[in-house]
Amino acid sequence: MAHLRAVMHRTDPMIILGAIILALIVLGAIFAPLLTPWGPTQIDPFYFLEAPNATHWFGTDGNGMDIFARVLYAARLDLGVAVSAVAIAVLLGGLIGLILGYAGGWTDDVGMRLLDIFQAFPVFILALAIASVFGASIPNLILTIGLINAPPYARLVRAEVVAIRQRTFIEAAVCAGNSHASMIFRHILPNVLTPVLVIAPLNAGWAILTLAGLSFVGLGVPVPEAEWGAMISAGAADIVGGRWWTATFPGLALFLTVLAFNLIGEALQQAGARK
Repeated sequence: MAHLRAVMHRTDPMIILGAIILALIVLGAIFAPLLTPWGPTQIDPFYFLEAPNATHWFGTDGNGMDIFARVLYAARLDLGVAVSAVAIAVLLGGLIGLILGYAGGWTDDVGMRLLDIFQAFPVFILALAIASVFGASIPNLILTIGLINAPPYARLVRAEVVAIRQRTFIEAAVCAGNSHASMIFRHILPNVLTPVLVIAPLNAGWAILTLAGLSFVGLGVPVPEAEWGAMISAGAADIVGGRWWTATFPGLALFLTVLAFNLIGEALQQAGARK
């Protein structure tokens, strides 16, 4: 963890830029009721597919709903799902990796082959299959995205555990008679947290893209819930008619959020590689 703190203390411009973008998006989501008088599903009967104006800053969609309000409120949903899904992926994948790396032998061999089978499927195709089975509810989407992102964490943690088990201080702990629980939680787990936390921002960006993709094809957040992917899908047809704002603004919000997570994640990885 000391290594992670050293990485975080570096004044990397990419981390600063990513953090500023992400902070603005988070603040917009938190203070959405103060930034706009419109609700995410509130309909203005006088304005349908209205271009951006003083009343509706980002215009309105085909249902007369304010796009600015929906973009802000959608940030709550997209960020919440992404963070929750990454937390599930870290916990599940980390637990599997700890077990495989610490147990070794046939347990490790069987577990790794199962992970190979799971990862043989394209990630988004697997997400489509799981989402279609469980249904398009927010808890199911969180579980789906968490499950498909767990194997990389399992592999990473397993590799770190195998490497750490060869170190001298682990051999000393074994000779001192430490229990398995003590070995795992006191000596191994703290040393595998840094690489996991470093790649988590990148994974959060991919989680948001996965959610948006599922919503775009109709297997994500159900209408009329405000979600960037669903808004882009609903506004895609409007672009042909020159009504660019219905898909552009949620697309821009999605782009900036994923960019922020990627900037932070890439900067952390590069800073860690230089250590």
